[in-house]
Amino acid sequence: MSTDEELREQAIKAIKRKRDFKAHLVAYIIVNAFLVLVWYLSTGGYFWPIWVIGGWGIGLAFNAWEAYGRRDVISDAEIQREMDRRR
Repeated sequence: MSTDEELREQAIKAIKRKRDFKAHLVAYIIVNAFLVLVWYLSTGGYFWPIWVIGGWGIGLAFNAWEAYGRRDVISDAEIQREMDRRR
């Protein structure tokens, strides 16, 4: 069984993974929206952004699998919940 300090470190790492996922998701949405806009403004035709959306989406799905969600502030209550979950 882990000590409280080890559990706290694990909880902090889990919360950071969740934060990183949210940043990744925001970048995914912004970049792909821009690519769709470029496609649309360049007379449409073959929908080439699907390759970026799909490929990057696979990576995003793996990232989501590893860390589901995130909160902006790491509170002591969040850390305690994560530690309790790991016990």
